[in-house]
Amino acid sequence: MAIEYFYKFLFFVLLILFNFMQITVQENTVSFSFPLTSAPLSKNSSHKAVLRASLLSSQPRKALVQKPVPGSSSYNYKSAFKYSMALIVSLPIGTPPQTQQMVLDTGSQLSWIQCHRKSPKRPPPPPTTSFDPSLSSSFSVLPCNHPICKPRIPDFTIPTSCDQNRLCHYSYFYADGTLAEGNLVREKFTFSSSRSTPPLILGCATESAEAEGILGMNLGRLSFISQAKISKFSYCVPLRQGGVQTRPTGTFYLGQNPNSHTFQYISLLTFPQSQRKPNLDPLAFTVALLGIKIGGKKLNIPEAVFRPDAGGSGQTMIDSGTQYTFLVDTAYSKVREEVVRLVGPKLKKGYVYGGSLDMCFDGNPIEIGQLIGDMSFQFDKGVEILIGKERILDHVEGGVHCVGIGRSESLGVASNIIGNFHQQNLWVEFDTTNRQVGFGKADCSKTV
Repeated sequence: MAIEYFYKFLFFVLLILFNFMQITVQENTVSFSFPLTSAPLSKNSSHKAVLRASLLSSQPRKALVQKPVPGSSSYNYKSAFKYSMALIVSLPIGTPPQTQQMVLDTGSQLSWIQCHRKSPKRPPPPPTTSFDPSLSSSFSVLPCNHPICKPRIPDFTIPTSCDQNRLCHYSYFYADGTLAEGNLVREKFTFSSSRSTPPLILGCATESAEAEGILGMNLGRLSFISQAKISKFSYCVPLRQGGVQTRPTGTFYLGQNPNSHTFQYISLLTFPQSQRKPNLDPLAFTVALLGIKIGGKKLNIPEAVFRPDAGGSGQTMIDSGTQYTFLVDTAYSKVREEVVRLVGPKLKKGYVYGGSLDMCFDGNPIEIGQLIGDMSFQFDKGVEILIGKERILDHVEGGVHCVGIGRSESLGVASNIIGNFHQQNLWVEFDTTNRQVGFGKADCSKTV
């Protein structure tokens, strides 16, 4: 991971004084679901949303969080999806719709799609590869004089600029050194002939190393859920066994989930402007983690480690766009200390996967999991995320299995992040109206 990019571009952010201008979005509420699939990403792909969040959190903000919106419409939809390392949603975008693949990411704000004109001289590519603006009657570009295209708008990690065509240009740099850049545009998500979102502000990427775009689902005013006025969504990540080649099927909802009566809810933490700090990301889905248990033993980690400190470091967020879980140094050290106590002689010495996971083994994963025992993340009201001993380790490559927890410092961030690996066999519901996150145990591989 190229952490140097963080420092290279952070100084741009710190020099910006931010003013805010209200964006008008239609008030119609929508509730939809989409077919999801997943694709193996690079080893560092799961880090990208994390670095993006850390860059945004380094900026002082004023009233960036979208206010809760009225409840979703009565139209509720669900769909099956495939899961490997990330959730990739297939979305119908434009008029008529073109199916686009986007990573479902609760840790980022701006949504963007791959935009490339289809050349008539070449065979047409698959419908999920790129978006052709010329084929959509609802597509429009944002000119440089648009209110959102101002260098002092804080919604972007790098200030927007005008390109040679006087169009609004954006750039995102990721933790592995890759770049996504293009123009800001407006486009509809067209789900049927009678149902679509209003035109939403998106990125139309012309340069990107990834095959998929991003569906930004955090609390920012430019996120998909904020612009489309979607107040509730949920997903059930199925248990993945046999490595990244296995793609079990789960379920995704936008709008009301009929299973929600079985969920246990915890409150989202909110941060008034007076509490905003340099390392805090107020747009994330932040929760109050109280502790971690391994093998029934609660580790000696102060609760304050999981809350933002004076500089904003230490917040705990639920992030679908990050594969593994990452903990700040104090918490991670306690977890690793306990793992070493239980199975230290079996550790693969000197091995680090993806620059982050260093609790790895060559031995029998079932045997090692039994020696470590169950793990749980504990929240208030008795709510917990329980990871059974059979799910402690993840197969990463060549017979090597690792505990799915890394040190946040390895990403250049100062937050605790619960990734999708530890959200398997669990309903996770995000409710922005009631400012809460719900969890419900489930066999996510079954139709629900």
